[in-house]
Amino acid sequence: MEGLRGVISLVCGKRGKRRMRGIPVGIMNNADASHEGIKTVKANHLCDFSNTSDLCICIVTWNMNGQACDEDMKKLVGNERKYDLLVIGLQEVPRSNVLESLEAALCESHVILGKAVMQSLQLYMFGSKNMELNIRELKVDKQGVGGCGGLIRRKKGAVAIRITYKGMHLVFISCHLSAHAHNVEGRNSECRHISHSLFSESWNPYAKRAQVTVWLGDLNYRLQGINTFPARNLIHQNLHGLLTTKDQLLQEAERGQVFNGYCEGTLAFKPTYKYDIGTSDYDTSHKIRVPAWTDRILYKVEDRRINATLHLYESIEGIYSSDHKPVKAHLCLKLNELS
Repeated sequence: MEGLRGVISLVCGKRGKRRMRGIPVGIMNNADASHEGIKTVKANHLCDFSNTSDLCICIVTWNMNGQACDEDMKKLVGNERKYDLLVIGLQEVPRSNVLESLEAALCESHVILGKAVMQSLQLYMFGSKNMELNIRELKVDKQGVGGCGGLIRRKKGAVAIRITYKGMHLVFISCHLSAHAHNVEGRNSECRHISHSLFSESWNPYAKRAQVTVWLGDLNYRLQGINTFPARNLIHQNLHGLLTTKDQLLQEAERGQVFNGYCEGTLAFKPTYKYDIGTSDYDTSHKIRVPAWTDRILYKVEDRRINATLHLYESIEGIYSSDHKPVKAHLCLKLNELS
């Protein structure tokens, strides 16, 4: 018990502050004196899929670690499929036809609307049947930031889909950023480069900017300032919420480096990396990596007429074929007319 108290004291010694003071401008802002950081949003689990929302979106991100399994695809999309839009971002995708598996799992409820693919980095958008009648625009783009390609196909960068649905302009960005705990500035730089580059070459200066932007993927931000065994001890005691003070992504956002003004659900689930494949045990290799929330979903609303409600933010622990656990979010949007 004394050891656990010591770990809690170590983790809670300095608490970061996260706040939101208004509606920021731009997909990603550079550091400035008025940065807002990431606003943590508590998920409201009550969604009745009624007419209270104009668009219900299920968002999933998963680093597959080069493994493929049809059963995992079924678990990924779930049995409850009343959502209008399903957005799935995948990293380290194997060479097998993942889209075929997804389409087979969703054939009774949803159809493919669009895809953005850059080697092992893939983004798929599915809509409920007849939903395409409400889509006025669908464009895709991609931006590499180096990383491994070739035989192992572990491409780093981002792929994106932009759509206009019922008058709402939405952008979904799925990314895989550079690894390793020490490479924080590299990830920050990649985020800024991606946000400034996507859609720029074919950008229509008369087109309306995105009203809602969603980032998902293996962002690869780690825990900093805590060793693996104290971290695992807290997770074992279901006190992993205390580890958010050590999370690099929240720290960098607080510094104004990335994701200025974005929202994210509470990190109530266990860190999603790194697991021994086939188990729910954290890394037992010689590296015994510190567990981390590498896999994230964040969103930003830049139009006061749009109300966004987060209904779910969780990991899918029942998938074991990768060293990452998938993360799922359920976001509902309502477009209101200003008086």
